[in-house]
Formats: sequence, structure tokens, C-alpha cells
Amino acid sequence: RRPPMAPLVDDVTAEILLRLPPDEPEHLFRAALVCKPWLRVLCDPGFRRRYRTFHGTPPLLGLLHRLQVIQGDPAPRLAPTTSAPLSPYPDCDRSRALDCGHGRVLLHVWVRGRGWHLTVWDPVTGDQQSLPEPGIPWLIYSAAVFCPVAGCDHLDCHGGPFRVVFVATDDYDELVKAAVYSSETAAWSTPVTLDDGCESYVRHRRDVLAADGSFYYIPYVEPRRGAVIGDETYFTLREGNTIIRYDWAKNCISMVDPPDPNVYDDIALMVMEDSSLGFPCLENSSLYLFSRKVNAEWVCCRAIKLETVIPVADPDEEPVVVGCAEGVGVIFVSTHVGLFTIKLNSGLVKKVAESGKYFSVLPYMSFYTPDCSVCVLLKTE
Repeated sequence: RRPPMAPLVDDVTAEILLRLPPDEPEHLFRAALVCKPWLRVLCDPGFRRRYRTFHGTPPLLGLLHRLQVIQGDPAPRLAPTTSAPLSPYPDCDRSRALDCGHGRVLLHVWVRGRGWHLTVWDPVTGDQQSLPEPGIPWLIYSAAVFCPVAGCDHLDCHGGPFRVVFVATDDYDELVKAAVYSSETAAWSTPVTLDDGCESYVRHRRDVLAADGSFYYIPYVEPRRGAVIGDETYFTLREGNTIIRYDWAKNCISMVDPPDPNVYDDIALMVMEDSSLGFPCLENSSLYLFSRKVNAEWVCCRAIKLETVIPVADPDEEPVVVGCAEGVGVIFVSTHVGLFTIKLNSGLVKKVAESGKYFSVLPYMSFYTPDCSVCVLLKTE
């Protein structure tokens, strides 16, 4: 008696569909419309788990960005980079995109009658969760959202627990403070203050002249995306490439010796392949990649010539690094011609947006695979 062929056909089909590239989710949706056996394969939760594991790193699905404080807030939107049908942007009067991490977007939104509050938004599932203010009267700030589960591969964190780290220059005493929010306890930690008496803080500070002729220093937090490495989150201060480190597990904040502020300006922090802290920078038409080694030394580990790769409208206007997409080795560079991505492994350059005021680009990365409800909807249309 011959065995049934359906399981064998499904196995072969699954192996073929597994190899569809995740950076264009519409391929999976089109495959779901081919026939019922393919629809059955794509709707299987086991296939979706295998698909994420097979490809490893989530693709880039969209971009958000922040402007400098004096430039105000950009239009509230997530600019898609694929045809994935992401959920609508949360309804609000004003918004500031703060971070994208592990399939989530962190927004600071203003709603008339309610004021400012933080929102964690999942553009794939549409889930939104509002957070209370962190108890720090902020003057200028940044934040990060991430999955805290030990051993998680972060390929499918939708619906799981999350943490939000908030760091700000206090509007009253002008000190740097930080706190962490846990979705499991629905509460913020007690804010902790950076010790302004520590040696590195004094060494890298820059005093400014007050109205009465005295000098004082305000450690302005850069409103740029931070870098999350294990239990530590890193951000930058405005002056001298100063880097601060917040250990959210221990609820303590400290300084990190920065790269030379006389050489590199406006660094954009990133997580390197070996999970060390790093940053890219542009100098003399070349892209340099620096990494902080175990001995706290900053080492240049990569250099890419960009003389004829990045188009510029004005030779006197230097391109600016405005963000990174960890895991896929992508650097975002802004010029007067547009916003470009540079792939570190190949040097491939691609224009992803028109020219504009980009201060900190936030890449939204996540897998978008058809679930059962979507597949059924596609099949009945």
C-alpha cells in the first residue's frame, strides 16, 4: 500500500518556501494565494518558527527618525521600506520616535487632554501599551526599548515582556538621571543620578559662560538612539563625545571613556558583531568603524572608501552618519542628495529616502510572516 503523498509534498514545499527572502514579505503572501496546500504550510506556526530561525536576522521593514530639539518633531509616521502591511501609526497630536528594538517601537506621544506619555507599539501585531512618565522632569532625553529575556534569540518577541530605559537631563537640577520600566511589574525603578564628581565626568566636561560671568556645565543628553548590550544601555552626551552607561539590572549609571572628541563629532553608537560597543564615523571621504575592546581601548576595525560611492550635491557639505541597523551591518548616511544605506559586508549603497533633516534614524526590524487569520483573509478575497 502506497503511503499518502501530502506530508511529503508539504515537507518539500516548506523547504522551498523557507528560502523566500524575508526582506520582501509580499512573496510569502503571494505564495499563500497559490493553492490550499501552500496556504496550509504557511499558516503552520512551526513553519513560521523555522522561517525565522533559517534567516536569523529580522529584515528592515521601516524607518522612523528624530530631529534636533531646535528643529521640532517630524511628521508622525513609520516610512515602510517593504510592502508589509504594518499597522497604522498610533493616533496622537504630536510624537517623538525614541527607539526601535526587538520588534517594538518606542514613542513619546502628546495627546490633547492627557499630555505626554510613552507608548510601546508593535507595528506587526498592532498592539499598543501606554506607560506612565518615568518620574524625571526631563529637559532633553533619550530612551531604549528591548526584550529582557535571557537566552532569547529576539526573532519573535511579539507579546513578550519588555523593558524601557529612560535617560534625561533633569529640567530642575540639570543632572543626568536614568530609570527603567518593567512590563512585568508595570512600574519604573527609582531614578538614579550620574555622579558629577567622578574623574571622567570632570575630565570630559565643557563649561559654558553664565549670565553672571561664572562658568557652569549642563550635561545635555543627546536625543539619539542608544545601544543595548546585555544589561547595559549606552547613550551619548552632547559635548565631547561623552558616553554614559546605564546598568538597568543594578540601576546604576556611570561614564565610559569616549573616543577623541577632537577627531570625531556626533558619533552614532552601535552594537558590533562581537557584542562590543562601537560607532561608525565619516572622515576624509571614508567610513571608519570603531570598536571598544575589553581593555577599554577604542580600535579602528574597518575602513571603507566612499569617494565615488555616496553622491553629494555640495562638496563642502560632509555626509553625516545618522544611525545603524545592527545584525544586518547597515549604516545610515545623510547627504543633501538623500538618505542612504551602506552595507558593511558588501559596500553596497542604496538610497532609501529623499533629502531632509535627519538627526537620528531609527530602523524598524522584524519578521512579517502570514498568520492564520491573514492567510484566511487573503484566500477569501
